[in-house]
Amino acid sequence: MVIANQGVVSMKIKTNLIVIALSATSVMSSLVLADESNANTVSVPADLTLATDSVSSITPTVNLVEALTGFDNITNGYISQDDFNAGKARFEKRKTIGDGLGPFYNAESCADCHQGPVTGAGSQVAVIRAGRFNDGEFTPPPGGGSLITERTIDANLQVHVDDTLNVRTFRVSTNALGDGYVEAIADQTLLDIAARQAATRGAIKGQAILVPILEAPGATRVGRFGAKDQHASLLSFSGDAARNELGISNPLVATESTPNGVDGSQFDTVADPEDADSSFINGIASFMRATKAPEPDHDLANTPDAIAGEQVFDKVGCDSCHVQSITTAPTGTVLSPAFTVPEALGNKTIHPFSDFLLHDVGTNDGIVQNGGAATRNKVRTTPLWGLRTHTRLLHDGSALTLDQAIKAHSGEASQTVKKYKVLSDKDTSNLLSFLKSL
Repeated sequence: MVIANQGVVSMKIKTNLIVIALSATSVMSSLVLADESNANTVSVPADLTLATDSVSSITPTVNLVEALTGFDNITNGYISQDDFNAGKARFEKRKTIGDGLGPFYNAESCADCHQGPVTGAGSQVAVIRAGRFNDGEFTPPPGGGSLITERTIDANLQVHVDDTLNVRTFRVSTNALGDGYVEAIADQTLLDIAARQAATRGAIKGQAILVPILEAPGATRVGRFGAKDQHASLLSFSGDAARNELGISNPLVATESTPNGVDGSQFDTVADPEDADSSFINGIASFMRATKAPEPDHDLANTPDAIAGEQVFDKVGCDSCHVQSITTAPTGTVLSPAFTVPEALGNKTIHPFSDFLLHDVGTNDGIVQNGGAATRNKVRTTPLWGLRTHTRLLHDGSALTLDQAIKAHSGEASQTVKKYKVLSDKDTSNLLSFLKSL
């Protein structure tokens, strides 16, 4: 688990009151600072001192408050239930050409891709990313972005992947439930996890990248949203998705996309930015911040098999990246010029089963977004909360069973996969029971 900004301890939360021991550590790590356009990426070395006191050991008593979970369409308290319902309706509302839909888009509403079992969750819907990799360098298609939209408001504008784009991948729509808690994680908490991995986990070395906060020009935070950690703010995420997935330009991303160099301006009759007052993107960002985290299957989780499977999960090393417990920053913490942690999200313990860092686990995404060349074959550790509701696994949806997904890992996860392959039949069955409870 992670205790606010005070360091990182790998530990299961079994009760609401525990005692932990933290020790002071100083490590060297690196961050990548990049802009939204994939240009001007630079590697910035940083001396990172874990935020523990300079004593050899301290043993604080911490009263932990569990984050709310559920697939019940009830607010977590960030906004009122009436405002939550209004935000949910906005998230579900289908856009029309008169609203500014297109000219290039993948969906007509946010819920087209984020619904299952309730609005805001993930789904089986995937989008296309593509680019070129030649002479050791990745370049996106003409137009500046790797997203290849699959729908358009006019047949003459249809975008295709051509043979010059030799890097191609799918990205499955990610779960957004509980993401308000994820936004409220302090940067230092994620940096501490990366430092611990670098110091103790051998080949497993998660990478944190700094990404722009679009609503606070010049500000950056550690990325945590999207397959490439390309966003750190839910409002930035909303602005990007509104423009790229729906074709709704807004003050954060004010001009229309030109996927693979195709210009659709002559077909776009609504002036940019189409969400001129930001009411749409503000509404969906507030809705996501107010969602509860995915709820596990408590009945299955409490069976002897699943309880034993959790121990196997840790024994083979899955918990190195799929970190079970993280605590959000305290209420009132200013995490960026545009976001101060509210009471509903502050000092809450969540169980995302992710470190929200980038790793090369052999799934070969191949796309560079905000993190520079070193991130080309890295992807964010997929949070496993809500796993029981997913039918297509891995970032590209290429695995249909848990066993297939686990065995697809390599790279940094090679030793974990080796341990998995030699488990007894009973241990394997127990592990899968545990995963199915998440």
